[in-house]
Amino acid sequence: MKIEELKVIVTGGANGMGRTFVIELARAGADVLAFDMNEQQLASLGEETQDLPGRVATFTGNVSREDDVKACVEACANAFGQVNALINNAGIFKDGLLVKRDRTTGKVLRMSLADWQAVIDVDLTGPFLCTREVAAHMVEHNTTPGVIINISSVSRHGNQGQSNYSAAKAGLVADTKLWGEELARYGIRVGAVAPGFIDTPILQAMRPEVLEAMVSRVPLRRVGAPVEIYQAIKFIVECEYFTGRCIDVDGGVTL
Repeated sequence: MKIEELKVIVTGGANGMGRTFVIELARAGADVLAFDMNEQQLASLGEETQDLPGRVATFTGNVSREDDVKACVEACANAFGQVNALINNAGIFKDGLLVKRDRTTGKVLRMSLADWQAVIDVDLTGPFLCTREVAAHMVEHNTTPGVIINISSVSRHGNQGQSNYSAAKAGLVADTKLWGEELARYGIRVGAVAPGFIDTPILQAMRPEVLEAMVSRVPLRRVGAPVEIYQAIKFIVECEYFTGRCIDVDGGVTL
């Protein structure tokens, strides 16, 4: 597929990597709907992209809510005439050890079920809902070929303090493989990108010594830029023989 042929939903599109994806896609001529909960940032994104070659629309909602996802797909179809692509980028962190002993009281603390479920809801159930609805739309309305891209993480291999996040991102790569197999018969390809440490507001908010320790583990000795993740997205879109696989863009780091 060509980038300019895309009528694409980008979840988590108002901030961080998602915002870069929206801007770069629209700059290349794609029509993009940014799906996010942050109405203020969506408004500023609309202003920033109004003069780009591709059209940009916005939708305020939560990817873990089935009704919001269905309404978003409908909004994209109404705005651009169809939906033929999806980037599952929305994600949250609620890090914590599975169990730990409090150094002061000696009490054993546990990762809460609420923190586990919140991350699973957004980072795994969200992509399931979005992929299901976009794929169903493409099949029902015959808007294929189509492409779906899941944003996983280097943490999918298991990162201490991220039981919930690692499980979600590993599950997303497993789903990439099986969705690629299930949807190929309809002309829909599914790929994944697993970023390492990327220069986003989350990393920018870290204490300098913590960030330095992280970067020291990366063979290239730097964090990645969001546009470098976009380059992997562009490859998946344009390479018609790519499906069911995950591309690691992590500077060679091993967790």
